[in-house]
Amino acid sequence: MSIRLGDTAPDFTAPTTEGELNFHDWKGGSWAVLFSHPKDFTPVCTTELGAVAKLKDEFDARDVKVIGLSVSSLGDHEKWADDIEQTQGAALNFPVIADPDRKVADLYDMVHPQADDTATVRSVFVVGPDNKVKLTLTYPASTGRNFDELLRVIDSLQLTAERQLATPVNWIKGDRVIVVPAVSDEDAAERFGEVDAVRPYLRYVSDPTV
Repeated sequence: MSIRLGDTAPDFTAPTTEGELNFHDWKGGSWAVLFSHPKDFTPVCTTELGAVAKLKDEFDARDVKVIGLSVSSLGDHEKWADDIEQTQGAALNFPVIADPDRKVADLYDMVHPQADDTATVRSVFVVGPDNKVKLTLTYPASTGRNFDELLRVIDSLQLTAERQLATPVNWIKGDRVIVVPAVSDEDAAERFGEVDAVRPYLRYVSDPTV
């Protein structure tokens, strides 16, 4: 099953390091990041989970809940958590799904047979408060993800959802943003103040969130 932007994120119930949970109930009305790892006790995964644990305050500030997944067992997750804390200087502070039967991995198409027919690739799904998929990313097993970039994308997604603003190339929080075409010139001026209309379709305003 291929998950596309705008699809409802498939619901599931699964065991995790924080007990059994139902995905939709757990995320509630918040944003969520679901991200997978090839398997436990692997070097790149260890650095990633430590990095995500250190970013908890950043995710909390954006009302984003984070949940990981690998096809290893719950017992392995619990043992691996000690290694993560010792080597990365951060204890796990988000649930990690144990998916040895690949129930969730198959539901989200996280196993790519041409890459590895048993382990998950590095998949990322950002899910909005409406349970719709807002972003998908797929990395090979050998490449660690940039979670600062993921936070940047979430900032952009939330700007669009909440204020009808888009973000230009290489945007970072605080840079100018773009008024989406659905907003008229009059509404843009009323809502955002001064509008720099470089072209009728390219209208910049200051980032209203800073």
